[in-house]
Amino acid sequence: MSSERAISLAIRWLLLSFAVWVAAELVEGIRYDGWDSIFVVALVLGLLNLYIRPLLSLLTLPLTILTLGFFLLVINAALLGLASWIAGVFSGIEFHVDDFWAALLGALVISVVGMLIGLFVKPDRIARDLSGGV
Repeated sequence: MSSERAISLAIRWLLLSFAVWVAAELVEGIRYDGWDSIFVVALVLGLLNLYIRPLLSLLTLPLTILTLGFFLLVINAALLGLASWIAGVFSGIEFHVDDFWAALLGALVISVVGMLIGLFVKPDRIARDLSGGV
């Protein structure tokens, strides 16, 4: 992996961590204990989005079309709940999503924050600038 790609992935992870933190601060049913929990959950959520989300999106495509895309929020909520559960397996990581509604609202917040950040921050361009690429 090139250094430019590694820097871009690290920036994306930090941005997702920020979005998860915002969701945990705004949604009453999401609790965490420290930035280490936020960073681990963001890492797990990023990996789930990379490997599991495309499969779930494909399998639920008819339902997603029928609901005009709103079912993608349910998928995001399920992945946030799964990330919470996986993080709970690690000792010392305190991140918990209370119920489906907290996960749904948290997923919505993470999506909106990610979209807003994406308007201003371009990880690939930053990585290229930091690594000295053209």
